[in-house]
Amino acid sequence: MAIKKEPVDVVLVGFGWTGAIMGQELTEAGLHVLALERGPMQDTATEGKYPNVADELAFSVRGKLFQDLSKETVTIRHSVSEQAVPYRQHGSFLMGNGVGGAGLHWNGLHWRAFPEELKIRSHYEERYGKSFIPDGMTIQDFGVTYEELEPYFTQFEDVCGVSGQAGNIKGQKLDAGNRFEAPRSKEYPLPALKDVHSATLFAKAATELGYKPFPIPASNASGPYTNPYGVRLGPCNFCGFCEHYACYLYSKASPQTTILPVLLRKPNFELRTQSQVIRVNLDSDGKKATGVTYIDPQGREVEQPASIVIMSAFQMHNVRLLLLSKIGKPYNPVTNEGVVGRNYAYQMLTSVSVMMPKGTTLNPFIGTGAGGQAIDDFNADNFDHGPLGFIGGANINHHRSGGRPIKQATVPAGTPSWGSAWKGAVQDSYQRAMSISSSGSVMSYRDSYLDLDPNYTDSNGQPLLRMTFNWHDNEIKMSQFTTNKAGEIAKAMNPESYKVNTKKFGANYDTRPYQTTHNTGGAIMGSDPSTSVVNRYLQCWDVPNVFVMGACVFPQNFGYNPTGLVGALTYWSAKAIREQYLKNPGPLVQA
Repeated sequence: MAIKKEPVDVVLVGFGWTGAIMGQELTEAGLHVLALERGPMQDTATEGKYPNVADELAFSVRGKLFQDLSKETVTIRHSVSEQAVPYRQHGSFLMGNGVGGAGLHWNGLHWRAFPEELKIRSHYEERYGKSFIPDGMTIQDFGVTYEELEPYFTQFEDVCGVSGQAGNIKGQKLDAGNRFEAPRSKEYPLPALKDVHSATLFAKAATELGYKPFPIPASNASGPYTNPYGVRLGPCNFCGFCEHYACYLYSKASPQTTILPVLLRKPNFELRTQSQVIRVNLDSDGKKATGVTYIDPQGREVEQPASIVIMSAFQMHNVRLLLLSKIGKPYNPVTNEGVVGRNYAYQMLTSVSVMMPKGTTLNPFIGTGAGGQAIDDFNADNFDHGPLGFIGGANINHHRSGGRPIKQATVPAGTPSWGSAWKGAVQDSYQRAMSISSSGSVMSYRDSYLDLDPNYTDSNGQPLLRMTFNWHDNEIKMSQFTTNKAGEIAKAMNPESYKVNTKKFGANYDTRPYQTTHNTGGAIMGSDPSTSVVNRYLQCWDVPNVFVMGACVFPQNFGYNPTGLVGALTYWSAKAIREQYLKNPGPLVQA
């Protein structure tokens, strides 16, 4: 028999970026908020303690901050005709674990979506015609506009202390910033980070080709900063330990360095770690959540009553919990009916490997998570797609995150993987190897989705989430085009050699090499309950006192990493809860 706890106003399921934001916003509204986190407590003083944190073997190789895949993972297959197999080693994506989630170990690239990407189907149909969107592609508008979200993009940037250079403030174009940027209400909180040498080489070559490179907006503080909550961040020292690591300098924005120092002191907030939610409990008619059930650190079932349930875990975990709780109709790719699991998407990351001439000294160990230079000439719909025959685009950039000896020792293709030849190649390449990235969009498709696996279970005996996903010709065509453009920039750098690395048509999605942890979809937002799980305020259509956060609400993915939009949508939803839902609990949008 489950232990039953005293009721709370709000229960948060998962405690990363979205959980921290919701906790802060809803406690400010006077609510009693409880956060349930499946992993351990983590903070900068312990996980980011120097010099312990500068341990590449523990964090990058063995994944100290990542989810334990022996207890729970996902299964993956390329098509409905295959049997999925478990994802046993972290490769393609790196699911976080513990307080802060993936927000503790991210790099810090902090982008806004372009306006047309939030209304992608209507935009493409209007500009190129309905027939331009291929059969089987299920892209749809988000249901909220850039103009509506702009104040919340700004709010999240202020909380994170983003370093950058505006390109468009209230319609006034600024030459030093991104010329394609949508209007923003003010400058970034901090000036852009200084460029490492390789970024200056990229920017110089891009400028010579007629492009207008700009600094990448980074949640790595370029100077001392105090955010609106009164939490202080210190300046980044380019230590080269960002992704996979907590920041020992309190320079990289994470829940730990921006929100938790204030939130954890509040009497109306409680955090319970090592508490894995296994289902959302519903009333007899299934139209209202009564709370959640979780497994506590002693392995006991605990029932936690709550008036509002907010799913604030990682993208895949939110979708799985919806399916396990029987909230919303599961998606069926055969009939194209149902919504939960629909429109899973990923990101298409390709690159150009560049070897500069002998004698070049790039000092790659001087690195920061997100600092660098980029161009957006071939991102979103900033170029004419008509003659090209594909949808989407990519941000082309160079950012140097470090030069660590195990995972970041670059050698030319064909080099032996061990021995004296490998050692010689590392020594020869270390100071002069760099890469240019093409971070590309991935559209959603009828045959790309998530559901519960019929064969595999987790350590609690519950079905694992099953992913059915493969590359489509649209994304391969897009990435070949954008990566070749990146190759032109590489050529203009006058290197000793360069290689354009793209996928060929027919290539299968490979889970072994890391690509991005930018998984999206499965609980998508929209204006139609028949094609979306949540409405424009991230409120479940079927169970109005359940709200779903994170990249799982994206109907498709774009060329930027999703964190900036995830944060903006969370603040947008929090305001709707505070100013509308609490005054009149029920649907915020009529179906």
